[in-house]
Amino acid sequence: MDKFPLARQGWPYLAAAVALSVVSSALHQWWLAVPLWAITLIIGNFFRDPTRSTDAAEGAIISPADGKVVVVKEASHPELPGQKVILVSVFMNIFDVHVNRAPMAGRVLKVIHRPGGFMPADREAAPTANERVDMVLAGRQATIVVTQVAGLVARRIECWAAPGVALERGQRYGMIRFGSRLDLYLPLGIEVRVSPGQRVRAGESVIAEV
Repeated sequence: MDKFPLARQGWPYLAAAVALSVVSSALHQWWLAVPLWAITLIIGNFFRDPTRSTDAAEGAIISPADGKVVVVKEASHPELPGQKVILVSVFMNIFDVHVNRAPMAGRVLKVIHRPGGFMPADREAAPTANERVDMVLAGRQATIVVTQVAGLVARRIECWAAPGVALERGQRYGMIRFGSRLDLYLPLGIEVRVSPGQRVRAGESVIAEV
């Protein structure tokens, strides 16, 4: 398991869980204290935000999320009109790190919130049916779209980037609470280095090379 530090968004939840756990333990209400301490551990695990780095080549696109690659296929995207793209989807379960990182260095062109439903994020229709946030990122060699997709339980998408902001590769730019998926839309011609079923780590694992 990745160790601390903890994402700042998690501190209020952790502090509340610890306080309730301590009080119930002090009162010897073990029927309540035991599950509360378990919840405290789960919260600490969920909001962990470990330091990540990569020595990948400059043209490498790295994973924006921890999780399992569930899709690698040709697709299309309205923010990359008139061209086919490669869709690479990474599914995050509740035990993965949920802080999202920029897959390459570039300038944010757009951040678009698209309302939608909350079906399980691993379903084929989820990328277009669920609530999501598209970030269009223009780098030196390519323009890509990174999409945070909500899920059945994950109903809080946070994107801290804004149009005009320059991101470094691996920089934290958002998170999705309680499991979901990140979709990468890459131009054809980029060499994808992952396949379905493979585990990847945000800020470290190479997804593709330009």
